Amino acid sequence: MRLLVTGGAGYIGSVVAAMLVNGGHEVTVLDDLSTGHDDAIPPGARLVKGSVDDVGAVLGEQAYDTVMHFAAKSLVADSVEHPDRYWHGNVGGALALLDAMCAHDVPWLIFSATAATYGEPASVPIEESAPAAPTNPYGASKLAVDMAITGYARAYGLGAVSLRYFNVAGALFGSDGRGYGERHAVETHLIPIALQVAAGAKAALDIFGTDYPTPDGTCIRDYLHVTDLGDAHLRAMQIATPGEHRIINLGSGAGHSVREVADAVSRVTGRELPVHEMGRRPGDPSVMGASSVLAATELGWRPTSDLDTMIADAWTFAQRNPGS
Repeated sequence: MRLLVTGGAGYIGSVVAAMLVNGGHEVTVLDDLSTGHDDAIPPGARLVKGSVDDVGAVLGEQAYDTVMHFAAKSLVADSVEHPDRYWHGNVGGALALLDAMCAHDVPWLIFSATAATYGEPASVPIEESAPAAPTNPYGASKLAVDMAITGYARAYGLGAVSLRYFNVAGALFGSDGRGYGERHAVETHLIPIALQVAAGAKAALDIFGTDYPTPDGTCIRDYLHVTDLGDAHLRAMQIATPGEHRIINLGSGAGHSVREVADAVSRVTGRELPVHEMGRRPGDPSVMGASSVLAATELGWRPTSDLDTMIADAWTFAQRNPGS
């Protein structure tokens, strides 16, 4: 198959692009490299440097079977301070993509969605039937994209699958030793920040809130290995149906608390992990986790990697790419 991967120079996009190339697919990556890295493009994939707003020119060059859409802004705090960036970037970009796909008869779309659309859920694990009530512009913008995809699918026969998930960790390593992992200029994710502490690049791990109604008092979150996530995206291509937009949650079935993650990082790296206990952050729910029941039945998908494996792979990538 011939695929376009938007945002394919970023963390998750580059891993999926590499998995697609390894699977024998013809891959073009569209990325403006504002947060991605050109050296993350897998050998065998073609890079087009540009914005998703200009996707029509790319789709007009040749016939494509599928678009995998990863390009998006994804920092929650930044979305609160600068909501315009998220409405224009995430929603505006997605609308440009949908219009271009219809204009050039591209039949399938796999969207990298987010469980942040659910906001603070009434119960966990979160099922697809749970009300969508995002608590920040990032989650709201991604929900708006999902709503637009539903409309385009019904009106124009697009076959689409949105995959909603929480936290992703780990890395992909090719047979040539090449690695694809997490490299953010502004790091906000728990595991890479904890690894920075283990590496001595950061003095201590900040733990926000120790009085939550959880076994150890810290927040519990759902984590998936990036290759498990990539596998779900590849499987989603097999179930896309003309005129339908399917929304599927991806979860581990068992979350981990902040203290459990810190202990696992210390265990995997063999290094002491100093922590700094702080007060709660506004809007942080005590427990978040996605149900993967529908993913198992619809995609035949289940996560295969545990927390220690995610951390070990992320640590290996970080050691090979210091300061990146």
